[in-house]
Parts: sequence; C-alpha cells; structure tokens
Amino acid sequence: MAATLASLLTGQAHAGNVEVLHYWTSGGEAAALAILQKMMKEEGHSWTDFAVAGGGGETAMTVLKSRAISGNPPSASMIAGPEIAQWGDLGVLAKLDEVATSERWDALLPKAVADIHKYQGSYVAAPVNVHRINWMWINKPILDQVNGGKVPQSWDEFFVFMDKAKQAGFVAFAHGGQDWQDATVFEQVALGVGGDDWYRQAFVALDKQALSSDTMTQAFATFKKLKSYMDPGMPGRDWNLTTAMVIDGKAAVQIMGDWAKGEFAAAGKQPGKDYLCATVPGTQNTFNFNVDAFMMFEQKSKEAQAAQEDLSRLLVSKEFQEEFNLKKGSIPVRPDVSLARYDSCAKQSMSDFQASAKSGSLVPSFAHAMAMEPAVSGAVYDVVTNYFNDNDMTADAATLRLVSAIELAQ
Repeated sequence: MAATLASLLTGQAHAGNVEVLHYWTSGGEAAALAILQKMMKEEGHSWTDFAVAGGGGETAMTVLKSRAISGNPPSASMIAGPEIAQWGDLGVLAKLDEVATSERWDALLPKAVADIHKYQGSYVAAPVNVHRINWMWINKPILDQVNGGKVPQSWDEFFVFMDKAKQAGFVAFAHGGQDWQDATVFEQVALGVGGDDWYRQAFVALDKQALSSDTMTQAFATFKKLKSYMDPGMPGRDWNLTTAMVIDGKAAVQIMGDWAKGEFAAAGKQPGKDYLCATVPGTQNTFNFNVDAFMMFEQKSKEAQAAQEDLSRLLVSKEFQEEFNLKKGSIPVRPDVSLARYDSCAKQSMSDFQASAKSGSLVPSFAHAMAMEPAVSGAVYDVVTNYFNDNDMTADAATLRLVSAIELAQ
C-alpha cells in the first residue's frame, strides 16, 4: 500500500536517483545542464550533481577512475571518444540497447557518431551534441576598428590583424595557459597549416612520416608565434575567463570550440553584432569535431536502473537536444532537430558539418579525446605545452620530441 501511495504522489513507480559526474561548471555550461536536471525532476527522479571543475575533463576522469576502482561509480559520467571502449573493457558499463531500440537511435544518429558510443555492438553511452572546435571568436567592434571588419582567411592575414590589434592597445589573442587549451589551439593551427588529409595521417593514423614532416615543424612555429600576442595573465587562466576578455572588449580573438558561444549567449551578446564566429584560417573546408556524451555505469537497484534509463532516453530526445544545444553553443547530434530558433553560427556549423560529412573532410579532435587513446593524447599534450612554455625550444626540436613521445605512449 505504501508503494502504491508513493507512486501516486510521485507519478513514478520506480523513481530513483542519478548521480552524474561532469565538468560543466561555466555559466553557459551550467545553464545547459540545468535543462537536463529539470527534465529529470519532471520524470520524478532526483539528481545528485557530481561536478569536477576543469574544462578539459582530465581531473574528472582521475576522480572517476578512483570511484570505479573502489566499486562505487556514479550513475553516469561525461565521456568522449575512444576512452569509452577502455571503460567497456573493464566490464562496468550498463547496456542501453532497450532504450536505444525503443527510441530508434540507430535510425536517428549518424553512423560515425553511433559507432563511437557502442561497445561490442551495444550502446553504453548517450551522445548529446556535436561541437565544432575550429572556430575563432572575434570581437566585432575591435575587428571593425582595427581591420575594417575584414575576417582573416589565411595565417598571413591573421597575423596582420594581430599586429593591428596589439598596436591599438588590445590583447590581440586571448588564451588560457592550460595544457588542454594549448592543445586545442595547436590542433587548429596544425589543421590550418596542413589540411585535413595530413591531419588525419598525423593525429589519427599516427603516421611517422606525417608526424616528423616539415609541415609539423611549420605548425609548431606558427603556434608559438601566437604567444607574442597574449597578455601576461595568460598562464593557468580558465577558458571561460578568457572568453570573457573577448566579450568585454579587452581582447580581439579567441580560438576555442563552440562551447564558447554559450558564454556569449549568457552575456546577452548577438552574433554578427557583438561578435563573429569564423573558421580558423586554412580550415574553411573542414570540420574538426568532438561529441559530448554520458556513459552509464551498472546500477544495482531497480530504482537506480529506471532513473538511468530515463536519463539516457532524455539525453537523445528531440526536446532535450533542441533546448540543451541552444544553451551549450553546440549543434544537435540528431539531424531531425529544427534549427529555427538557433543563431547564424549554429546554422553555419550544421551546414558545414553536413557538407564535411559528404566530402569526407570531417576530422576528429585529438585535443578533445576523439582521435587518440588517452595515453597518446596525454603524450601530445605534454610535448605541445612544454614547447609552448619553453622559449628556447625550437620547432624542429618539438617535432622530434612529438615523434618520440607518441612512439613511447603506443
């Protein structure tokens, strides 16, 4: 009788709790996550927030491993890319096939996206969005003032813009000196310098010839050239504080994934008026992506399992995809979600994503866990950030170190 009464009061026969590990702690990210929390509450479930600060997620993964090893994993955790398979090998993930079948995930999701979130043929994670990484976020009044409103298309044009912005008293290039941010910018420089075919050979296939090429050396040299346009407060600064410099008119441009747009939206800024989104020089015809997802851990109680299944269903639902990505700055992973309420940056992103998918110029982000195993990407992070912070290390030396570090990590 008590169970029946509880069901009547809650509207749920199996209301349960979900504990969700994530690293969405900035203003725009928190606003996006609040949508999911509200929807779970409406389903009758409770939510335990397990937030671990750190935009790249490395700290969160360290905490997660500790919890999993002790036999006490959360219900769900943010994850991306090849690392899902490593967790699958440990035998701790819950299968989501029942939800996936009833919700027609295979029919809805692009195959390249669906396959990443399966382990041995079964869904174990729910994808929520597609992020584009090769974006520049430009303060439009500064661009208008110092460069006549002209968006740089090449690296030569970009550095002319940087010189003008610096001479006018602005921080020309906004950057946060953390290893994952260093890797993010280096990745886009490399893609712009080398193109998508070379990028795939170097950072997906890990081809030694591509890794040790003159193109790689040129990418390192171009990357370090950016340092002279940064401000003294750069070391250790969080990405969202760096975005705020562009929002507030203190800095001209930031290279960052489209989660940065969530910060502009939270500040009430409008694309085309207050800021511009533009592809990184040399990457106009490609799309560097990562996909945020939540992998699910096996739960013991039926209530916890029911809550987890509802969470998985909601994450890929059309309603959540539309509302969440409006706040997050990304585009929906479902192609059937209307973009009528989305801004010009999102519409361009979706158009470019579909065009790149057709042309074969989609490239996964190694800086955001989509292209390499964690041990390899960690080695790349170390080389990139050490080179960036060592004024005496040459681009040639960095290239040699990169090849050696990847060989040792494999």
